[in-house]
Order: sequence, then structure tokens, then C-alpha cells
Amino acid sequence: MEKTIPAVKVVDVHKIYYLRGEEVHALRGINLEVPRGEYLSVMGPSGSGKTTLFNMVGGIDRPTKGTVYIDGVDLSKVPPKSMAWLRCRKIGYIFQTFNLIPVLTALENVALPMIFLGVSKEERQKKASELLRVVGLGDRLDHRPTELSGGQQQRVAIARALANDPAIILADEPTGNLDLNTGFAIVQLLYRLKAERGTTIICATHDLKMIDISDRVVFLRDGMIENIEKRRALTLTAEEFESE
Repeated sequence: MEKTIPAVKVVDVHKIYYLRGEEVHALRGINLEVPRGEYLSVMGPSGSGKTTLFNMVGGIDRPTKGTVYIDGVDLSKVPPKSMAWLRCRKIGYIFQTFNLIPVLTALENVALPMIFLGVSKEERQKKASELLRVVGLGDRLDHRPTELSGGQQQRVAIARALANDPAIILADEPTGNLDLNTGFAIVQLLYRLKAERGTTIICATHDLKMIDISDRVVFLRDGMIENIEKRRALTLTAEEFESE
């Protein structure tokens, strides 16, 4: 029987940055396979390499050594133009720092990724409006990022990541700037995408409350995988979420 190709495969990935002439080893030989449709949480203290790993998987940065595969495709062999298409079509990235375009409204920010896929203006606006309603910003469609709170900006970033129905979502601290109720709603939304659409979710978090909806949890420390645990997927109530 042929083995199913994983959504993400990371093979002996190292990443070295140079700071003031010194080497900083952000990743030290990461090996990881993420099956299609898995909800994987990545945990670890600040500086453990979570965001760096996400940048490797998302094709935003390249490893110093090692290989990253998306659906069996070696990212190091993908030309820049094709990489842009792959990121746009296959990967939804929820950035910790939002990365919204200041001059665009919330609606325009969410609709932007759909332009590159040739979606009509009418359909872009309709879908962007619906996604903003899903994340609780149906009354903020015409607000620019400077007119939104940090939590509201993060919700716009989440809606934008969902715009092109990506097969893989990389969520870097998606609840970090959200209040409890909104954070719970976002966690449940991501879990629904996994359960109903088979979306692969990889979520970096410090939030212990998010573990119980994961299929597995990867613990990073000093740029290395310290441990991987399987977890039972649970649907938490708001009260349970708050009391964790």
C-alpha cells in the first residue's frame, strides 16, 4: 500500500542567523511530519524557534541546511514566482504581528489574497464580508488598521488567512492578543476547519488552553524538538476554556 504523502515534512532543518558577527542557531536539526488534516500545536518558550520554523514551512525564509516539503514538493526547488502562487493558494499564514496594509480597510485587507487568484470583485467582497463576520468584525468592514484595536487587527489577519481556503494554516500565536471569548471562538473556528474541511492546522502557542483540541503537541526548546505528545481532541465549552 502506497504511503500517503504528508502535508508538511521537515527533514534535518537548521537555521543560522548572523548577529554582529556571531552565529545564532535558531533551529538545530528539526525533523517533523504533519499528516493531512492534523491539528498540530507547537509549544515552547520565547526564542525556542517556533516562528523560525513557521517561516521555513511557509516558504518565507529558507533553511541554512535541510529540506522542507509541502505536499511532497521540495520548497528549495520552487522558483520565486511559483513559490508566491503556492503560498497564496495552499498556505494561510496568521502572523503574530498582523502584517496588515495600513492604507486598506479591513474588507480590502481580507479580499487582497483573492485578487491573485482571479476572483471577481463582487465575490471577493462577499467572501471577505462573511469572513469578517465570522471573526466578529461584521461592523468594522470599512475601518483601517489604525482604527482597530490590536485584538481586532489580529482577527482581520485571521480572516485574511482563510480567504483562499488554504489546505494548510500556519497560526503564530493566534489568540495572543484576543480576549477570552474571542480567543475561544477563533480556536473553535480553526478546529472546525480541520474537522469539516480536512484543513491541516499548525499552531504555535504559549496558551496551554489550546492543547486539548490538538491531535499532537510538539515541544520546542533551543531550536530542537524536545518532545512530541499525542493528545485527545476535545471540544471545550467556554466555561471549561476559561477555567483551564
